Amino acid sequence: MLGKRELVPIMVGGMGVDISTSSLALEVARLGGVGHISDAMIHTVCDRRYDTSYVKEKLKKYKENADNRDKSPVKFDLGKLAEATRLHIGKAMDAKKGPGLVFVNCMEKLTMNAPKETLAVRLKSALDAGIEGITLAAGLHLASFSLIEDHPRFRDAFLGIIVSSLRALQLFIRKTARNRRLPDYVVVEGPLAGGHLGFGMDWAKYDLATIVAEIKAWLSAEKLDIPLIPAGGIFTGGDAAAFLENGARAVQVATRFTVVEEAGLPDDVKQKYFKASESNIEVNQISPTGYPMRMLTESPAIGAGIRPNCEAYGYILNGEGSCSYIEAHFRETGRNPDARRISVKEKTCLCTQMRNFNLWTCGHNTYRLKDTTRRRDDGSYQVLTAEHVFRDYQYSAGDEIALPAPA
Repeated sequence: MLGKRELVPIMVGGMGVDISTSSLALEVARLGGVGHISDAMIHTVCDRRYDTSYVKEKLKKYKENADNRDKSPVKFDLGKLAEATRLHIGKAMDAKKGPGLVFVNCMEKLTMNAPKETLAVRLKSALDAGIEGITLAAGLHLASFSLIEDHPRFRDAFLGIIVSSLRALQLFIRKTARNRRLPDYVVVEGPLAGGHLGFGMDWAKYDLATIVAEIKAWLSAEKLDIPLIPAGGIFTGGDAAAFLENGARAVQVATRFTVVEEAGLPDDVKQKYFKASESNIEVNQISPTGYPMRMLTESPAIGAGIRPNCEAYGYILNGEGSCSYIEAHFRETGRNPDARRISVKEKTCLCTQMRNFNLWTCGHNTYRLKDTTRRRDDGSYQVLTAEHVFRDYQYSAGDEIALPAPA
């Protein structure tokens, strides 16, 4: 139960950029669960899906700044940002069918050279477009409720937050007390999740079940009835059932949905995920957000030294118009002024590489994907439907995984 809505207790996480497509979110909602759209790099997604030209127009406006290390002049047009958000989410909501829900995943770390202003526009525009819920991700979001408390849907839409520790949840609830509104749900993301992690490089010493139990005990002591939704490393229906039996209201899953037909990854990249071994997965610190990030070691983005393309993208720019990749790139070019191509090891240009599907973020259990499907005679793996994976979570027992019928 979420509010007064009865749902299949399966939430599919918001994977950017455009991996959690509206098609995937809509299919999950049709099946009775909660699907997420990601609003990461919303202009790029709209250009790809709806033949708009937001990126081209922004690049044209700021192209004279391309060789400048200072990106502070490069600003997003807040009107265009609102328009793009309403377009993408509105299209999804117009197409929605079934008893489930469609939410948007909104990352605070997309600071966009104006953290407060751009976040407010993204949140309010999603509510304008009819989104049924917002999951606050990639940050503490201590001011996010205040940014939208004057919106007419502030108390109607479902609002939740992703945390990786009890302390993070306590900070959020303390800071948002003045808004007189608790989160409707809390996603507790453990150390085996994909993409950015809410842990340091000592992530392996933490355990999802332990964190969930700690938060559950604190909520009980405080007499707060907020649904907990564990996430990260929940690979089978049996994994999910174990958390539900221990008091979770639902689970959030993502890894097995990265490679379904409805997901936005190109087909050749989906095959890379299927073929990955455990040794092909690492947690590193190349993200300019400051968070550790889990990815496939074969990701072309690792070590790439491409020119920062903030004039077209710039989603990671902080409030001063910089990011750690820009600094690393210009430092490396200064050391190698005559090089035709440079390599930047410590950071990556997250925007361009994610947009081009060259940064292959993944969950810890990605190496197990090959066990969920059938291998074809040519060595490739059969891509599944979202419905097949959803039903397998819903009905399988123990560590059982239902293989698809041969294609």
